[in-house]
Amino acid sequence: MEKSGDKNDFFVIKALEDGVNVIGLTRGSDTRFHHSEKLDRNEVMIAQFTDHTSAVKIRGKAIIQTSHGEVSTE
Repeated sequence: MEKSGDKNDFFVIKALEDGVNVIGLTRGSDTRFHHSEKLDRNEVMIAQFTDHTSAVKIRGKAIIQTSHGEVSTE
């Protein structure tokens, strides 16, 4: 069983409008964009942090659910 806060925890992103960008950033001393997805209204993406992904940037109106709670962009 995974511990809360483990890098393998899943998180959920639900787009509240068309064109929400989800951008993955690399892990390591030289952080770079390495993957992006575009979500339309009501689309849901389930993702997790990995050995290659240390952060996720979200542009657009969305709800993000994690093991630490829920946050929405405004």
